[in-house]
Amino acid sequence: MDTTSDRPTGRHQINIGHLVMGLAFLGIVGVWALIQTDTVTGDDIRWLMPIPWVLAGLVGLAATAITGSRRHAVRQTGWVGEQPEQPGWVGTQPEEPAEPEADLPKYPETSQTPEEKP
Repeated sequence: MDTTSDRPTGRHQINIGHLVMGLAFLGIVGVWALIQTDTVTGDDIRWLMPIPWVLAGLVGLAATAITGSRRHAVRQTGWVGEQPEQPGWVGTQPEEPAEPEADLPKYPETSQTPEEKP
């Protein structure tokens, strides 16, 4: 049994969308808690409501800026060397469908139309 693997262990890349939405959710819950406990009242509420979205967006931009160059550095596109021939790819001819097997049962042909059936 081989216990080694090629998968990296330890830290994994964060999903920035999940991070932003999680922070926005926590911020909205915090704003709700401040409103419910009457810590913030009146006109202060309208200035408090967009703060979770702005802060979550800033964290998302910072995370993208920090991990942006490393996040896509290992991604390779295109082919190195000869492109393999695969059926269905552009430039190749599709295979002709095979003829049905001779031993398959055949349905009897009828000359009656559906309206004429008893």
